[in-house]
Amino acid sequence: MSRGFGRTRWKRFAAVLVLSSTAAAALGIGMAQGALAASFLISGRKFQVTADTLDARGLSIYGMVDVAKNGTLVPVVVNGFRHAKISGLCQSVVVPIPVLGPYTLRLTGGNDGRAVAKNLFIDATSVSVGQADLDELDIGVAIGAVTKGPINPDDRDSRFFDPDGVAQQAESVSLTDVRVTAVALSAATFNIPDLRLRVEQGNRECP
Repeated sequence: MSRGFGRTRWKRFAAVLVLSSTAAAALGIGMAQGALAASFLISGRKFQVTADTLDARGLSIYGMVDVAKNGTLVPVVVNGFRHAKISGLCQSVVVPIPVLGPYTLRLTGGNDGRAVAKNLFIDATSVSVGQADLDELDIGVAIGAVTKGPINPDDRDSRFFDPDGVAQQAESVSLTDVRVTAVALSAATFNIPDLRLRVEQGNRECP
């Protein structure tokens, strides 16, 4: 299957996520009445992640349902990268503070392109990319049959994990101008040179 696709160029990475977004929504409805079981509870607050470039070996994309600490179900699209190199990384979350108003917690680093992550997972509610180049792309593979990219072990332990659900995978991917709204991010290792963390008054999300 993958040999027939070869190298695929899509100007909007959101097109890649259509099937997975549908799968996530279906899981959210189909599993809403099931017993909740999750080893990783999210805060439920959304945050922004941006990058100038992201180059990775081993890509997986699949639908999941995250569980917030208060029990709220959050359908997401999990973007998994087995080994990723990132330049121009920025992460921001806006926190409303009584009396003082909104403040932004902002993290930046990897401006020289040396930020490296292994088994990186981004649980996203929206993704946009200026340009996406994918090698050996498979669309419509079962989640339980994904081999090119990683599957989050925490997801495998969740009742919301459906091995027969729809996933996508690729041997490698090169992304530019990445913009993600996410509810969770995790990695086995994440090395970020020139790390800067600061709190700024007002809404100062990543550009």
